[in-house]
Amino acid sequence: MGQQDLSASGDGHAPRRRRHHGAEPEGAPYYDGDPYASRETDPYAPRDAERYPGPAGARHDADPYGPNDADRYAPRDADGYPRRDADRYGPYDGDGYAPRDTDPYPPYDAERYAPRDGDDYAADDADRYALRTDGAAPSDDAAPPPAASPGRAGRNLPMAIAVGCGLGAVVLASLLVYRPAFVVLVAIAVGVGLWELVRAIGTRHKVPLIPLVAGGAGMSAMAWFGGAESLVLGLGLTIVVVMAWRLADGPANYLGDMLASVLAAVWVPFLAGFAVLLAVPEDGALRIIVTLALVVLSDTGGYVAGVLFGKHPMAPKVSPKKSWEGMGGSVVACAVGGALMLYFAFDVDWWKGALFGLAITIVATLGDLTESMIKRDLGVKDMSGLIPGHGGLMDRLDSILLAAPTAVVLLTALAPPA
Repeated sequence: MGQQDLSASGDGHAPRRRRHHGAEPEGAPYYDGDPYASRETDPYAPRDAERYPGPAGARHDADPYGPNDADRYAPRDADGYPRRDADRYGPYDGDGYAPRDTDPYPPYDAERYAPRDGDDYAADDADRYALRTDGAAPSDDAAPPPAASPGRAGRNLPMAIAVGCGLGAVVLASLLVYRPAFVVLVAIAVGVGLWELVRAIGTRHKVPLIPLVAGGAGMSAMAWFGGAESLVLGLGLTIVVVMAWRLADGPANYLGDMLASVLAAVWVPFLAGFAVLLAVPEDGALRIIVTLALVVLSDTGGYVAGVLFGKHPMAPKVSPKKSWEGMGGSVVACAVGGALMLYFAFDVDWWKGALFGLAITIVATLGDLTESMIKRDLGVKDMSGLIPGHGGLMDRLDSILLAAPTAVVLLTALAPPA
């Protein structure tokens, strides 16, 4: 059969058949006779704008898929998203959802979210802060809130006084009957305080309790028999043992756990060791009694003045009920008490005794605020519920722990031991 003459074919597939039968060389354009004509060698070459102008009014540049003109598609902003048409979409008014102020998170409304009790260390939870169901701030003619509980910080005041007097009697008996018993009492208090603190910290850190309690008891004994140098040595040994003990739990969060452990070792047993140092001299019982009495005066004077005159919060984010007026009451009570007690107990000038009382007030308040800050950071109200009317033992020791080293230093200078 002879070779077919495909040049006269009238259909649109003639060029393909000619190529297939060898009638045209390679590189010839595809679909010559097709009305949607060929591209060059590359079948996906850019469109020829002169041959195929596209829709009327459309603009084409070097990029065949370039941006369309403004008549068809309005340009977007610089960020690629079209702006809202202010004429069509105005801000919501009172009928819809009114926009917030500049701050999308409005500040805490003290009138709408009122604490249910007067707790100094109130936790920010639903049980303590009630949201008004009507969504409005209370008015002057609104029903009065329930009466506050009689005790400080919403506690049972008679129970707190009774328990406080009982604890004071135990301390006084240990000092007056057999002073080494006071060392044992301090060691027990240190162990309980460490248990409360480690229990509270335990949600975040692994703090070894056993070596801390053993080290705390050792520090109390070393302070009694060896003085301040032995107390510092006991702290160092305790930290070393705690570091070794913690290795068993692996490297995860080791640094954070050790920092928490060092804080516990310094805050509780080391500072409590200064109370033992205070009791070492022959008149040590009197020194302890004066220091504890000034701490109680600071707390009592601050409470009375705060209840009667308190208007200006001292540290609202830490202890909302502490006021500058209450602090003034603490200063006055301790200054007067310090002047009288040091004059009659140690024959110290009254003004030196007043300065001593002022110093005790400052460090006692600082210790109270420090523990409040730690409890808020840990999200707890009290270190425990061990002592009725008081919370935990650490809630009673917070002021004393900083007052003890201050008293050791100042009383050694003002009334040197015989």
